This record gives sequence, structure tokens and C-alpha cells, in this order.
Amino acid sequence: MTRIPRFIALAALCLVCARAADEDLAPFNVVAIGEGSASLFTATVTMRMPPFVRHQSVLTSTYSAQVFPYFFFSEKGRISITIPEEDLRKVAIGRPIDFAGKAYNEAGEGRRIEGHAVPTGPGKGRIQVRVYISRRISITYNTTYFLPAYAAPSPR
Repeated sequence: MTRIPRFIALAALCLVCARAADEDLAPFNVVAIGEGSASLFTATVTMRMPPFVRHQSVLTSTYSAQVFPYFFFSEKGRISITIPEEDLRKVAIGRPIDFAGKAYNEAGEGRRIEGHAVPTGPGKGRIQVRVYISRRISITYNTTYFLPAYAAPSPR
């Protein structure tokens, strides 16, 4: 009989610990990325993305890449970046991380993504993202990120 209550207590403790771990990472549920631009040969590419939304270890968003003056090379699509929870915890304590992901334009063409994030304060930092247009050609964006949860007023 005492075994069942101990098992229930252990299960409840595990549930509380798991919930606390999820709440630790709650500020990472939405990540905003600043607009970035980069030069590619004789053109400038400006990348805009609405805030990323986290589902487990994957952050997803859409993107719009505008190419000036060659507007006909501009594209839109969706992007996903995988960041394991252990890496999010590193960012939370101010340590830099590397990440990877994929982007797909509206035509379904895939783009490999690599990046590096360096926290500069609570809920914000610098980010460098490299988008591979082909095997040999990549565009590197240097921009910033911030976590809107840090800017929101705390509930009382």
C-alpha cells in the first residue's frame, strides 16, 4: 500500500520538475529577429522575418528576401531553425551557441541555414545567419535578436 502513494508522489514530482523546466524556456517561445541586409556581388539583399515561434526544439517563421536592384530575384518562403533545449539554456545564462536550419522558398527550393547567436544582455543579443543559395554561394546577415517576453511587463 505504501508503494502506490510513493509512486504517485514521485510521478507528481517529475511532472512539477518538467513543468518548471518548460517555464524556464518560456521566454524563448517567441524570438524576434531584426531586419538584416547583405551584399551579394552587385546587389543588396534585405531579409525580413516576423517573430519566430518555438515548438519544442524548432523555431519557425516566414521570410521575405528583397533583392535590389534585381527585384525579380526576390523571394518569400518559410524557415525553421533547430535549437535544442540545452542550447536555449546556454543562451539564457549568456553563452553563445551555433544553430542550423532549413528555408524553403515559395517554389519549394531548399536553402541550408547556419548561424551563431551571442547574448548581449537579458533577452537580447547579436546573431549571424548564413543562408546558402547554392553549394558555393552564401549570404551572411549580421543582425540582432530579442525575446519579447523580457520586454513585457511582469504579471502581479
